[in-house]
Formats: sequence, structure tokens, C-alpha cells
Amino acid sequence: MSKRGLRVIALIKKESLQIIRDPSSIIMAFILPLIFLVLFGYGISLDIDNLKIGVVNESSSPEANDLLMSFVNSKYFKVTFAKDRKELEEKVISGKLNALIIIPYDFAKKVHTGKGIDVQALICGSQSNTAELTLNYVEGVVGIWLMQKGIKNERPLTNLVNIESRVWFNEEMKSRSSLLPGSIALIMTLIGTMLTSLVVAREWERGTMEALLATPINAFEFLFGKFVPYFLLGMIAMGMVTAVSTLLMGVPFRGSVIVLVVASSIYLCTALGLGLLISTLTRNQLVATQISLILGYLPSLLLSGIVFEVKSMPFLIRILSHCTPPLYFVSTLQSLFLAGNIWALIIPNMIVVSLFGFVFLSATIIKTKWSLDDV
Repeated sequence: MSKRGLRVIALIKKESLQIIRDPSSIIMAFILPLIFLVLFGYGISLDIDNLKIGVVNESSSPEANDLLMSFVNSKYFKVTFAKDRKELEEKVISGKLNALIIIPYDFAKKVHTGKGIDVQALICGSQSNTAELTLNYVEGVVGIWLMQKGIKNERPLTNLVNIESRVWFNEEMKSRSSLLPGSIALIMTLIGTMLTSLVVAREWERGTMEALLATPINAFEFLFGKFVPYFLLGMIAMGMVTAVSTLLMGVPFRGSVIVLVVASSIYLCTALGLGLLISTLTRNQLVATQISLILGYLPSLLLSGIVFEVKSMPFLIRILSHCTPPLYFVSTLQSLFLAGNIWALIIPNMIVVSLFGFVFLSATIIKTKWSLDDV
């Protein structure tokens, strides 16, 4: 083996030992991904069920009781009963109930006469998203009940079109199936950007950089020796998250494992390039951590589409999100897990991520000073 190869292997070994001896690196690479999996899998959910509602049945007729049972049998509601709205209004005000449904006293009469049916829904709007979902669920329950009774629009429904809906890719409509694939991008950003942003700055702060400058290694060998251990660490974390998501949490994986590895490698190289660039420019671990948080972690969480739908963001924020690599990687991950190898989406996304990586890595090599005279 050549002397250059031996030097690079020695640098990789040195950085690997540094990772093993640093508890924070182990926690961020292995413990933190498991915490994210638990949070995204069980703690954070965009699916809302067991909404607490109150139903006031002023009619007590068979028709009103039938509608009441529709709410009781719905998986979305946990129902509290009352005969008078005054018994439950205070619970809505205090936030103990998400909504109050009132079935009026003349409900059965209007059902039979076909003059229109009034059901009042008082929704607690302190949490706007929950309020909107609650209203949609209530309307859905009432609408289904009306269709079953054939009394919607004051006429039988025999001549209306029957609509059958089908959900593609995420048939059960579980938010976990979209959140967990996206969490891979978040975890790889933490390892690739936040951990790597400290490696060069740490050498300067500890005074070991001067000793490295006195050795025969050059800037490329130095950066490559820093790059490889964190690349392997990130890929191991990706494999662990994928295995837990699919085998233990039931998230489907319909794409190719090879494509997942290639796409993850490209994104991880981009994240590592950004982290090394931050570390090279700052030479201070505290500053590097803050910058990597702003440029790496926050965009991967807020602008990538993991939690918030990018299409619903304001125009300027959408433009900003398209200037961040996590957006394209998260889209690729969700495609691989839920839909499969959709090349029309995967290939353009990976080209864009590769361009980001090329820019970051090239800037890192250019900005790395390998002489004390340049410092």
C-alpha cells in the first residue's frame, strides 16, 4: 500500500477512535434516532382520533338515537351524553370537550316531513387544526347517516351518483407511514451536518491542527479522513431506522433497497459537505453548532415536508424550501417507502441533491487552509 493510503487509513482510524470515545457522537448516532422513531411513530401523529365530544339529544326519538349511535360507533369520537346543553357547555369552554353536538327536539318531525334537518355543532376553536378536523368528522358522520336514511337533499338518493373512493400508496392513511421515512433525512442531517460541523473546529480549539499541519498529509487526505467515519456512521443509522420502521412499526417499503442506499449516500455526502464547510469556516465548536442548527437541522424539520405540507406554505417560504437539499431527499424517501421506484421523481431529486453536494464539498476543499501562513 502506498504512503498516501497508509496516511488516510491512519486518519480514518484516528477519527473513528475519536467518535467511539465521544459519548455525544454515540448518543446522536444511535440513541437519538431511536428517540425520533418513538416520537414520530407514536408521539407525533397527524391522525386525530378519540376526539372528546358531547352530544345533547333533545329529541330522544328513534331517529335521534340512531344518529347518536352513529357518533358512538365512530372510531374518531369519544362521546359524552346529556339531555341539556347547559350540562356540557362548560366542558367545551374549559377545553375538556372538543365539540358539542345538539340534536334538536323537533329532529324526528323534520326527518319525516323532509323539510330539512338541523344539527348544531359547537366546535372549540382554540386549536385550529383540531377544530377543522373535528368539524369535518362531524359533517362526515351526519352525511353518512343521511345517505343511509335516504333523506339528504329532501329526496331519496336512488338517482344520485355513488362515489367510491380509493386511497393510493398510504391506504390506511396513517401519518406514521409518511413521518418515519422522512425521519431518516432528519437523522442523517444530524449526523452529517451537526456532528461533522465540529470535527475541524475541534482540531483548532484543542491545538492539534498545528501538529497535523506539520505532518506529510495534505488537505484532501485530512478531509477524507474526517469524511469516511461519519459517512459509515450515517449509513449504519439509516439502516437501523429503516429496519425498525419496516419490521417493528409496520411502515411499508415498496422500492429498491439499492436505490435507497444510493439516494441516502448522495444525501449524506451533501450533509457531510455542509458540515465540513461550516467547521472549516468557523473553527469554533459553539458557533459551528449554532450555524449547523440553522442551516441543517431546522430546514430538514420545517421546510422538507416531513411535518408541514410544502404546497400549503406561503410563496416565499416555498421558494426557500426548494433551496434546501432535505426537501428533495424527503420526497425521494416517501416515494421509495410508499410508492416504489418512481424514476420520474427520484432521478431529478437526486440530481439536485448531487449538485448541492458538489458545491458544498468543492467549497470545503477550496476554503481549507493547509498552512499556518494562510490562517
